Amino acid sequence: MPLKPPALDPASLSPRSSSSYPEPFRSRVLPREKRALGDALGLTKIGVNLTTLMPGRESSMRHFHTLEDELVFVLEGEVVLRTDAGEQVLTAGTCAGFPAGATDGHQLVNRSDRPARYLEISNRDPQDGAEYPDVDLAYHIGPGDTPVFTRKDGTSY
Repeated sequence: MPLKPPALDPASLSPRSSSSYPEPFRSRVLPREKRALGDALGLTKIGVNLTTLMPGRESSMRHFHTLEDELVFVLEGEVVLRTDAGEQVLTAGTCAGFPAGATDGHQLVNRSDRPARYLEISNRDPQDGAEYPDVDLAYHIGPGDTPVFTRKDGTSY
């Protein structure tokens, strides 16, 4: 029997397999798939993505958010969590959390030979920004709530 709102089967959602990162960063994360569960369920205060990260890919550049808390919960496979403290492996059933404004950047890397799936959960703050300690990249929300990526000096890619 098909599910009816407020329930849904994530497989019924079309995955987004794009990235708003400019090159040379976009090719480091793609291919990956994100299913926007929070959007599909009409959530406005929290964002929830079901993400599939392919072998050899990175979830993002190592970053931290200025105003958003973030939590990742691994459902399948394994990923390497990179932070200022170093690296550790997260496997199915484990999670990690990143408080808003904490400057310890984080990133997931799939070094295994199979896809990893995890939930990304965060509050939705329209004024959120992100900083990237390892690369020349800056992020903020632009006009029309569009993501804007620049170099740290503000110049375009």
